[in-house]
Amino acid sequence: MSSRMRLRGLVRKEFLQIMRDPSSIVIAFVMPIFLLLLFGYGVSLDSEHVPLAVVVEKPDADTAGFTASFHRSRYFAPQLFSSTREAEQAMMAGRVNAIVVVRRDFARLLRAPGGAPIQLIVNGVDANTARIVSGYVQGAWGVWLQQYAQQQGQKLSVPVQLEQRVWFNSELRSRNFLVPGLVAVIMTLIGALLTAMVMSREWERGTMEALLVTPLSMQEVIVGKLLPYFILGMGGLALSVSMALFLFGVPLRGSLLVLVLASALFLVTALGMGLLISTVARSQFVAGLVALIATFLPAFLLSGFLFDIGSMPGVVQLITHVVAARYYIAILQTVFLAGNDWGVIVPNALALMLLATIFLGLTWRNVHKRLE
Repeated sequence: MSSRMRLRGLVRKEFLQIMRDPSSIVIAFVMPIFLLLLFGYGVSLDSEHVPLAVVVEKPDADTAGFTASFHRSRYFAPQLFSSTREAEQAMMAGRVNAIVVVRRDFARLLRAPGGAPIQLIVNGVDANTARIVSGYVQGAWGVWLQQYAQQQGQKLSVPVQLEQRVWFNSELRSRNFLVPGLVAVIMTLIGALLTAMVMSREWERGTMEALLVTPLSMQEVIVGKLLPYFILGMGGLALSVSMALFLFGVPLRGSLLVLVLASALFLVTALGMGLLISTVARSQFVAGLVALIATFLPAFLLSGFLFDIGSMPGVVQLITHVVAARYYIAILQTVFLAGNDWGVIVPNALALMLLATIFLGLTWRNVHKRLE
């Protein structure tokens, strides 16, 4: 029997195993749908409709114009309070995230040379939200001042004029940032978790001994194990990218071919990681647990998917260089949002090639056609 026929038989056997094991289908196709729907609709880094307490000590036309700017903004859900003490109690109870206090002498100081200060109290338990809310309030204050100066026929004296332009994600939708990164997490799950249990399943069920007495070489066994899950992973990629484009409206400004090739390269890397784990652990439970800790968690936390790598401590930044998802997410975000920027794509693709070579080389070296 030729090597090609032996390999074809092994691949067919693996496909039959996949069809008989519902968990593989769930991980490859059902889990991506669940994760994409969860992060696409349920998780957002955008702060909108922030509950804001507004305290006006002496209402008049000027304060009404200022507070109206919060009502017109989609970023705030303002609530009027008659006193600062009531607003502070609302913040203590968690009903509002910030308090804007407009003093009694607001109208008089507004026309004075020094200007009219307003007080902003922000709940700082969530530091990120506090910074965002503070920036939103300052922005609303600046817009209102500009409009007030125009109504008075004056020119607002600002020493620096900021002309803001947002590249790549002009709508500032966190969904455009999260969904491409989530594709990398999904591909890690499909590639590493499924293959981590391939060899260990053979040992657990006692079929490895029968496989070792066949004419198959261990290299043919590796290829035969990887090929079906590579096809399964590319199917999961097609499903994920289709949902990203047509369901969530994430733009694809780069080449679809570049996206597919980069994804195939990352999938080979993930398959290599999973198969390496599978050759070491002879229990499916242990292999799955190691795969989750060694591949999924780093892809989720240390890849730049949710947390900026540049903001991490130096030691952690060094660790991220061995996380394959870091390079894949950089490619995904570039291809989806910026286009074919080869200055980003090529270095990260080379890093993935290096990691794939290392993982597959270690797997190749670690497998032997013997029982011990």
